[in-house]
Amino acid sequence: MQQINLSQLAALLGGRLEGPGERVIKGIKGIEDAGPEDLAFLANPKYAKLLPACRAGVVLVRPGQEVPEDLAVIRVDDPYLAYAKVLTEATRQPLKPLGVHPQAVVEASARLGRDVSVHALAYVGEGAVLGDRVVLHPHVYVGPGCQVGDDSVLHPGVVLYHGCLVGQRCIIHGGTIIGADGYGFAPDGQAYFKIPQVGIVQIDDDVEVGALCTIDRAATGRTWIQRGVKMDDHVHVAHNCVIGEDTLLVCQVGISGSTKLGKHVILAGQVGVAGHISIGDNVIIGPQSGVNSSIADGQVVTGRPPLPHRQFLRTRGALAKLPEYLERVRALEAQIKKLQGPQA
Repeated sequence: MQQINLSQLAALLGGRLEGPGERVIKGIKGIEDAGPEDLAFLANPKYAKLLPACRAGVVLVRPGQEVPEDLAVIRVDDPYLAYAKVLTEATRQPLKPLGVHPQAVVEASARLGRDVSVHALAYVGEGAVLGDRVVLHPHVYVGPGCQVGDDSVLHPGVVLYHGCLVGQRCIIHGGTIIGADGYGFAPDGQAYFKIPQVGIVQIDDDVEVGALCTIDRAATGRTWIQRGVKMDDHVHVAHNCVIGEDTLLVCQVGISGSTKLGKHVILAGQVGVAGHISIGDNVIIGPQSGVNSSIADGQVVTGRPPLPHRQFLRTRGALAKLPEYLERVRALEAQIKKLQGPQA
């Protein structure tokens, strides 16, 4: 990180400085590890107890946060977001395009934009198009007819099957496979007849896909990952799904074919979603939930089948007490039997 003084840092973040503007910051560390030349941040109030012992040169805090008198702070509306912006600036590297490495293979009919970096052992197929400043790391496969938009980065081992589209400023992490055949088979009475999958995968701008994910091509038409989607590692999206803008898919989520997710949806870890259903805008689904029916806008649900989250918590609490309840019922039955006396 290049050094910056607190006045400059506050101006960069649009925050309010409480402390010496001339103090210089040279690094970024956690609130427990930061020293006098480091920036730290407090996003979760439960860590406020660490502030009295904090030695950081400055801490990013919310406007109403109480702090020790001798601790320099910059007050911002969202310390976590401010920290992310500072870290982005601190780690920004100047563009040094590689060009096409001698050990890469680029077919003659492929078209490459300005300042691309195609590393050793990468492959770019016939008729493929790479935008400006695209980076293909080693062992990336870009199939025939694929398109990769400006400033996108494909990390080692990424595979784009033929005809798939990747937008601008996308990041696709290692081992991810985009455009493999969707899971389509028709029973013929004795076995299963493979249904050709002739669609594509379309990934819009500003999408990030984690490592070892799979996004299947559509049977017909497109599997569509819309702008701003962020996918964690080990996520599977089946054929003909639509994943709405700014949706978050956490590790090991699996979404079956032809399901549509709205905008700003969050699927927590290991959520499984059945096929041919719709999940509305701003829905949050808790971890390990199994979703087998459509969910309206704005719902927060958890479980198998999903329940409103607070009801799920109450139900889980009651389930933990079930042995106790059973003992009480047996005791009550015994008392009732005793009160009834001998049966005629």
